[in-house]
Amino acid sequence: VQLQASGGGSVQTGGSLRLSCAASGRTSGSYGTGWFRQAPGTEREFVAAITTNGGSAYYANSVRGRFTISRDNAKNMVFLQMNSLKPDDTAVYYCAEHSGRLTGLGSWFSVAADFSSWGQGTLVTVSS
Repeated sequence: VQLQASGGGSVQTGGSLRLSCAASGRTSGSYGTGWFRQAPGTEREFVAAITTNGGSAYYANSVRGRFTISRDNAKNMVFLQMNSLKPDDTAVYYCAEHSGRLTGLGSWFSVAADFSSWGQGTLVTVSS
């Protein structure tokens, strides 16, 4: 499965962006699709995830209430609507497909090691 993220850009504090993730297919046994982000000098961190059927969504505490993840399975697309952006949201955002396997390091949606297919990332810059 190949993933391609797009939609990043530069906005001011309080602005909005919508990220898109296009997938070439689906990993057998996948639990869902996630968004992670990585700021310079930091580790990749979980942002949001959604199950394969779109029935459940999960968010990091830092983005809950501001970000919304959704998917369109007919188009093999996953979206991340980001509102009320803050400078701390500045990072490269990656979408990823769950591998279907669990390392047991945490909840399936929040462990980067449980995701096997990663897009190339899209840069989001929020200025104050």
